[in-house]
Amino acid sequence: MTSRPVIAEIRDVSLSYRRVQALDAVSVDIPAGCMVGLIGPDGVGKSSLLALISGARAMQAGTLRVLGGDMRSARHRQQVCPGIAYMPQGLGRNLYETLSVFENVDFFGRLFNQDRAEREARIADLLAATGLEAFRNRPAGKLSGGMKQKLGLCCALIHDPDLLILDEPTTGVDPLSRRQFWELIDRIRDGRPGMSVVVATAYMEEAARFDWLIAMNAGRVLDKGAPDELMARTGTDTLDAAFIALLPEDERKRHREVVIPPIQHENKTYAIEAEGLTKQFGDFTAVDRVSFRIPKGEIFGFLGSNGCGKTTTMKMLTGLLEATEGKARLFGNQVDPHDIAVRRRVGYMSQAFSLYGELTVAQNLDLHARLFKIPPAEIPARMEEMRLRFDLAEVMDSRPDALPLGLRQRLSLAVAMIHAPDILILDEPTSGVDPVARDAFWQILAELSRKDGVTIFVSTHFMNEAMMCDRISLMQAGRVLISDSPAEIMASSGAATLEEAFITHLEEATGDTVAEKTPKPAPADPPPEKTASGSAIFGLRRMLSYAMRESMELRRDPIRAALAIFGSLLLMLVIGFGINMDVEDLRFAVLDYDQSTVSRDYIDQISGSRYFIEQDAMTGYPDMDRRMRAGTLDLAIEIPPDFGRDVLRGRDVEIGGWIDGSNPTRAETVMGYVQGMHQSWLMSGMREAYGPAAVAGDFGLELRYRYNPDIKSIVAMVPAVIPILLLLIPAMLSTLSVVREREMGSITNFYVTPATRLEFLLGKQLPYTLIAIVNLVLLTCLAVFLFRVPFTGDLLFYSLAGVLYVSTATAMGLVISAFVKSQLAAIFATALATILPAVQFSGMITPVSSMDGINALISSAYPTTHFMTISRGAFSKALGFSELSSALWPLALAIPVLIGLGALLMRKQER
Repeated sequence: MTSRPVIAEIRDVSLSYRRVQALDAVSVDIPAGCMVGLIGPDGVGKSSLLALISGARAMQAGTLRVLGGDMRSARHRQQVCPGIAYMPQGLGRNLYETLSVFENVDFFGRLFNQDRAEREARIADLLAATGLEAFRNRPAGKLSGGMKQKLGLCCALIHDPDLLILDEPTTGVDPLSRRQFWELIDRIRDGRPGMSVVVATAYMEEAARFDWLIAMNAGRVLDKGAPDELMARTGTDTLDAAFIALLPEDERKRHREVVIPPIQHENKTYAIEAEGLTKQFGDFTAVDRVSFRIPKGEIFGFLGSNGCGKTTTMKMLTGLLEATEGKARLFGNQVDPHDIAVRRRVGYMSQAFSLYGELTVAQNLDLHARLFKIPPAEIPARMEEMRLRFDLAEVMDSRPDALPLGLRQRLSLAVAMIHAPDILILDEPTSGVDPVARDAFWQILAELSRKDGVTIFVSTHFMNEAMMCDRISLMQAGRVLISDSPAEIMASSGAATLEEAFITHLEEATGDTVAEKTPKPAPADPPPEKTASGSAIFGLRRMLSYAMRESMELRRDPIRAALAIFGSLLLMLVIGFGINMDVEDLRFAVLDYDQSTVSRDYIDQISGSRYFIEQDAMTGYPDMDRRMRAGTLDLAIEIPPDFGRDVLRGRDVEIGGWIDGSNPTRAETVMGYVQGMHQSWLMSGMREAYGPAAVAGDFGLELRYRYNPDIKSIVAMVPAVIPILLLLIPAMLSTLSVVREREMGSITNFYVTPATRLEFLLGKQLPYTLIAIVNLVLLTCLAVFLFRVPFTGDLLFYSLAGVLYVSTATAMGLVISAFVKSQLAAIFATALATILPAVQFSGMITPVSSMDGINALISSAYPTTHFMTISRGAFSKALGFSELSSALWPLALAIPVLIGLGALLMRKQER
């Protein structure tokens, strides 16, 4: 094997995630033209090493050469993209669930610059080879786990790579689909003998079929060689035993073989009973009439692929989910989700690590003891028992996140046992755990079952674990295929191994066989000529592929599409009808101590205005105070005694006025109204008393309002709100489009394909820019036809400015997306980065001309400022290009600047 050429040369490669050392000075050569396996539990660095080899992750230390070039070089990575295919860890992680089988593969073909004829020919061959042709129009999200992995393989192989990288491709896949997957890989290798395959796996029985293995632990290479060579060097007969023998002495010495004594059923008391248990989610049946009975103290195994209904069944047994039909009983009592007494007899350990990372081990144990209402005096003794039984003495003051995976699993089991339950339900408890920790975990389960009489219900993907169970159930598509002891199941199927027995029952249940599902190997043909991946700077086909895919996903998500199109309209309606700065219909009341014709005339002067509405007269100060506190009065007027007589005699008179000042702006307006009414009443009285001589030599100031003669605030508000809404929603949508890929993991497709940063961002931006243009049209129509705001300017110029502005808004979203990693953070970040500056610095409230210093600088640089000027000018002032062109050029300049900044900040590798 050492004489073979190498496809990857790794020298002193190290990688860390903050304080976690993923790879520690790894040095190894990966031979070409064969199937190479990376073996070891989760967290030993397998996925990190594969990500480096594929170019998906940036190098930190060391030297890595793949396909003859340095992977630190961006130019080399771009050149070798067509020669590398990377299928990341996780069921369908590189797929888009709303796209069909054909559309997923077609998208990858476009990224590698294949024309339509070439794509269709390659897709037809791949779908026929994988048995997916009959499902070409089915959405990826509705495929089984095995079918998803086959589709992911089709997407990876669309460009005929020289190096195929598979990161745990069969984790969570049932044995039948797992075998079909590897038969498919063998067929592809027969047709392309020069292709190299590098696989990470935790299944040792799977690794035994590979040509060459790299055993890893704690970020280091333990050994390398063919499977037979590793077993020969360690003097073992299985890869599991060989891996344990390769571990460091301090880890290996803790290992001991699991010994589970036969169970003794003295009086067969059933701890768990399921009778016709069914669970439906809408039209989907997750669990279909499942029935079984588990005696007290038995270890009962549940086997099946991800999505077959195991976890749903477990949740119904624990009361976390209510069954649609059927009955579940624990120790003869029917499970009631609201009966905490029954649930206290159950300990549940979920598939995912679910303890509190911010609490120490001791605090987690104490918290769960209190949640199960253990008497406070008994809690220290229970914690001490868990500390000794699960060997947690050295980590009681540590936080769970800092513990190795094996220790974390022991802690989860200790927490599940803190209240001394009679039944323990474990959902894939050893997934990703190293063999030593796995065997230690199962030894604890054996002691709980045989010594303490705890009934254990455990789900697993590992056949060697299933062999240690007293009885097992094989489950597929929500139904139990068979329940019996492992030996009886193998005997009844005539199978030599439990995996073969499982496959036999799956074939009987589905009517499929490996031979039927996997085409026979075809004669090796010369590999098709590879298509150039296109320009390394910009490829229109690649950009449009992202735009088309984003559009299809948006079209098939009606809620997101509706919010994208109608979200701005809804906000416009709320703001247009809900925010009105016109101060009218002010409620006032009078405390009239004079009750004269003059005082009544004064009151009529106010009540006759369209701004005021007279209320019932006040009876005194307490009444005034009560009504103002209740918010039923905006203005209170007190007219003193002898008011009329003093006015007629020309004496000085004071009138009291109280204004509700809780809203200062409104209060200032009310004061102006009152003072105006008062002056008007005085002038009217002087004219009556003295005639024209009262105003002799005086002069008048005639005021007229232009652009908004009725002084309606909605005429000013609506044109100012349009730029705000056209900034918020489009920017948020474009931000989410990028962050969503990062959060779901499909961003890896961008990392490992020839798509450039500019193509990716423009492809993401284009659909949301078009939607924003539709929003611009709808908001403008809403302003004109619903809110009756006249549009007096140049419509063509306004439309051009609007298109530039929404392009700027979506480009701003692309820049924001470079700084956030979750969709929730993206929503908050976009709102803060758009709404606050837009309202504060655009001139919506404070005139731009009154700003100075840093405020003026931000205002001049912010795009909303310029479109605010254009929007107000086009609506109210009949302005066009000649008057507003100075505001147009900053918008046009902002687009390339923001897109360029977004491309500069966007990473082509994960860091």
